[in-house]
Amino acid sequence: MTDEHYMKLALREAQKAFEAEEVPVGAIIVQNDKIIARGYNQVERLSDPTAHAEILALTSAFNFLGAKYLPEATIYITVEPCLMCAGALYWSKISRVVFGAADEKNGYSAKAHWPFHPKTELTKGVLAEECAALMKEFFKARR
Repeated sequence: MTDEHYMKLALREAQKAFEAEEVPVGAIIVQNDKIIARGYNQVERLSDPTAHAEILALTSAFNFLGAKYLPEATIYITVEPCLMCAGALYWSKISRVVFGAADEKNGYSAKAHWPFHPKTELTKGVLAEECAALMKEFFKARR
């Protein structure tokens, strides 16, 4: 499967957040061509500022595998991870991070040079326009 295929699935998760009136960010984690975890923002629903899509997907993956590291997994995230999520991804030792839209205000790149584990590969901009469009639609409706 391609990065675009998996990002479309992450966009489905982001759509769930959108429909729940959460900031529309979605994430999926893939290992050996199998989806092992999914997540979407649930900050409002859970009254938890750490309930980001990435954190929820990571927790689900750790539980699924019974492990605290993901050295053979890839996470697909619709929006550039924030510094908190980048830190969680660092500690997970995930093999690869793929994100769609950049987040110049809250993304890790606005705060740090390389927040991921040294062995982690990064791919930016996969379906960036589609990912950004969902975010723009969400915030336009609230302004």
